[in-house]
Amino acid sequence: MIEYLQQFHPVVQALLATLFTWLVTAAGAALVFVVKKMNAKVMDSMLGFAAGVMIAASFWSLLSPGIEMAQELGGPVPCWLTAAIGFLGGGIFMRLIDMFLPHLHPGLALSQSEGIKTSWQRSTLLVLAITLHNIPEGLAVGVAFGAAASGGSSAGIGAAIALAIGIGLQNFPEGAAVSLPLRREGMGRWKSFLYGQSSGLVEPVAGVLGAYFVMRMQGILPYALCFAAGAMIFVVVEELIPESQRNAKNIDVVTMATLAGFALMMVLDVGLG
Repeated sequence: MIEYLQQFHPVVQALLATLFTWLVTAAGAALVFVVKKMNAKVMDSMLGFAAGVMIAASFWSLLSPGIEMAQELGGPVPCWLTAAIGFLGGGIFMRLIDMFLPHLHPGLALSQSEGIKTSWQRSTLLVLAITLHNIPEGLAVGVAFGAAASGGSSAGIGAAIALAIGIGLQNFPEGAAVSLPLRREGMGRWKSFLYGQSSGLVEPVAGVLGAYFVMRMQGILPYALCFAAGAMIFVVVEELIPESQRNAKNIDVVTMATLAGFALMMVLDVGLG
């Protein structure tokens, strides 16, 4: 796989990788053709698993390589400050999107929607909630492939592939988290599927933009890696963990699923990176 991807430009690599993550989102949305409602414990566990993957990816694939790259490049800004600026910048960026983008988290009433108040339908707001998750995920994959092309020792294409695989795996429950609630509310299977998979379409866009900009501006690479890490951690803490632990009786199972997701992403990154 590594040899195959290396023949393409890094922006094309990012596009192919994020198309894969979108396809896994679509696979999760396709559960609507099999079941109308998923067991709450299973869904919570899948969201917890996704949280674990994103936490591990944020450190092993983004934050740590970003700090190492800052050390390699040198410059007047200490590496720890570069990491802090980038990491907090990513979190602030996601907070601003969260404040203004209208969205509704699965399982909540329409009156509990966040962002600017609109008259948009519940289905649209549900899609936008998962789309909010997918922006930093696509960005992270794109930045990782752009960093791999820089030739530094701290980031390689194997680590970028591991990140894409990890993001893809955790996208499965995100697709289901849109399509299944819509189906349960009476929407047709095909329409529910189309809404569910559409939440992942932002990932190829964000991935291509991330790879393009870091390729054009090599000096921002350490900041970009840490920025993507901060954006992903924001999503985990603000969205995935609260959603996965909404049912108190499932917390222990969800916690173990989160640990399993972290361990799998760590193994992927260390093994391929």
